[in-house]
Amino acid sequence: MTNEACVFSETPRSEELEIHSLTAELESLKNPQGLGLSSHLDGLREENAKLKYRLNVLKRSLQEERSQCSKTMMNINQRLQEIFGEAIREACPDLENPPLAVTPNQQAKFGDYQCNSAMAMAQMMKSKGLKVNPRQIAENIQQNIPDNELIEKTEIAGPGFINVHLKRSFVSKLLTNLLLNGVQPPPLESKKKVVVDFSSPNIAKEMHVGHLRSTIIGDSMCRLFEFLGYDVLRLNHVGDWGTQFGMLIAHLQDKFPNYLTVSPPIGDLQAFYKESKKRFDEEEDFKKRAYQCVVKLQSKDPAFIKGWNLICDVSRNEFQKVYNCLDIQIIERGESFYQEKMTAVVKEFEAKGLVEMDEGRKIVFAPGQQIPLTVVKSDGGYTYDTSDLAALRHRLFDEKADIIIYVTDSGQGTHFQVVFAAAQMIGWYDPNVTRVEHAGFGVVLGEDKKKFKTRSGDTVRLMDLLDEGLKRSMDKLKEKDRDKVLSTEDLTKAQRSVAFGCIKYADLSHNRINDYVFSFDKMLDDRGNTAAYLLYAFTRIRSIARLANIDEAALRKAAETTEVLLEHDKEWKLGKCLLRFPEILQKILDDLLLHTLCDYLYELATTFTEFYDSCYCIEKDRQTGEVVKVNMWRMLLCDATAAIMAKGFDILGINPVSRM
Repeated sequence: MTNEACVFSETPRSEELEIHSLTAELESLKNPQGLGLSSHLDGLREENAKLKYRLNVLKRSLQEERSQCSKTMMNINQRLQEIFGEAIREACPDLENPPLAVTPNQQAKFGDYQCNSAMAMAQMMKSKGLKVNPRQIAENIQQNIPDNELIEKTEIAGPGFINVHLKRSFVSKLLTNLLLNGVQPPPLESKKKVVVDFSSPNIAKEMHVGHLRSTIIGDSMCRLFEFLGYDVLRLNHVGDWGTQFGMLIAHLQDKFPNYLTVSPPIGDLQAFYKESKKRFDEEEDFKKRAYQCVVKLQSKDPAFIKGWNLICDVSRNEFQKVYNCLDIQIIERGESFYQEKMTAVVKEFEAKGLVEMDEGRKIVFAPGQQIPLTVVKSDGGYTYDTSDLAALRHRLFDEKADIIIYVTDSGQGTHFQVVFAAAQMIGWYDPNVTRVEHAGFGVVLGEDKKKFKTRSGDTVRLMDLLDEGLKRSMDKLKEKDRDKVLSTEDLTKAQRSVAFGCIKYADLSHNRINDYVFSFDKMLDDRGNTAAYLLYAFTRIRSIARLANIDEAALRKAAETTEVLLEHDKEWKLGKCLLRFPEILQKILDDLLLHTLCDYLYELATTFTEFYDSCYCIEKDRQTGEVVKVNMWRMLLCDATAAIMAKGFDILGINPVSRM
């Protein structure tokens, strides 16, 4: 079988559609009212038999396709949902939209997965006046489970739980597939375009700790969508337009009158911004000149555009230092990009009669929203509302995005809710077709549980924070005497891996919706659910094969020839945990909560430790310490664990090193 045939994509999809079509046709033939009950009946029965035969052939073909090891990982939970979905439809054909609930079993003694639909179905029937024992429903479902490739047996427990035991031989095949083909995501039904709007600092201001969460969370979401095969556009909606630029250019003209020929030394933009703001607030003449500069800038006067570009370039260089540290790829598309598109947006709302006048302002009320959008100010200028509408329209119609995610603090939740409602009202998108979502997050707190600030009360500069992380991680490595065993180059790599990995993981391991306390001591602790613990665990796992003198070629050969045995309870537990990876990613795709992946990686690391403590991978002579036996199937489990952890780290934006 070729690799192309192995990849489960178009062929099984078309077979599934044909199965659904044939099933519907069979249902219509079961109830032949209106079809004519005369001499056609025998013909209909014959047609029915043919359809049943064809349906069974297709089902067997699809099952055989699934049982072959495709290059991609199988989402076991999703496959079980398909199996139980079919069983439920057969068991209760008259129940509309029956609930389907399949979850991993929390207690291994009861099985591997559990279908909990029977109780909810009994409630649905009760609401329709039918009293049925949920256990009886569970029995009907159990009897209608179709032949499949992965269920060994099912048992009914309690009021109607259906406990599922997986076939160990099939799980072993899935692990072999993982080892031979790497960590490949399940195939997409269609490749969708995703736009993620994240980071978004303001020009002329330094990035601070408030930008940390948006940058880290947004990057990780992009990495997830990219791994799953989506076409991802990473956008940096920087604040690079508006009144403040007139103020900055006016100040630039006074301080550096030759700025058009000599690049001014405005390295400290923060101080430069504060000076210009002070003058704007205190000097009436300067304020008037600043407004005149805004008009000149908006009319694209070359001298003013040059000043604006100088200020933007200084900021970009500062932003890039942060992005280089955190390994962030992003395309800048600031508010200035949408300036000329705003007029058309306002005209479109006006043409549809959706604009109201309010004390000189032009406002838009969206259905179900208490607050209007201000699309034009009383002085004729545009607002953040206008630029966000223009940006959304461009992403929908020009970028043709299927999914648009905005990663900003939760405080902007109401604003985006109104923007999305207005866009739906004017008919730009249907939320049932296009996913437009605000992924909000809480604030970063200091260890005093107050907003994270410096001792002097200033906002913490992001570069200062990253530099402190580097210093602390080096201290931690030296505390463990790693400077005595690692080369200077390896030590520097380990320092950066630990520093930036720990900062990212500390953020991502918390539910993004909540505030979180920033603590270097906690994030660098190598005990518990931290990047430090996981990075050390990963390095140890990778070193097992090296210490046994087994290279990658030997592991590859073993994966091709050695069955992954799962006879020991800890082998079985680890094998199942590894194969839950696609389920975890699907859950995050649905709710955009990345801490689920962190929890999974921590569970995987602790499950591996249990396995390694109970199952000898390498057996050594107690006297000489020489390796006398290698249990290769267990070495393969080590290799599979390292592969899944590496991919998990990659999605989180963490860069592990081979030696630490």
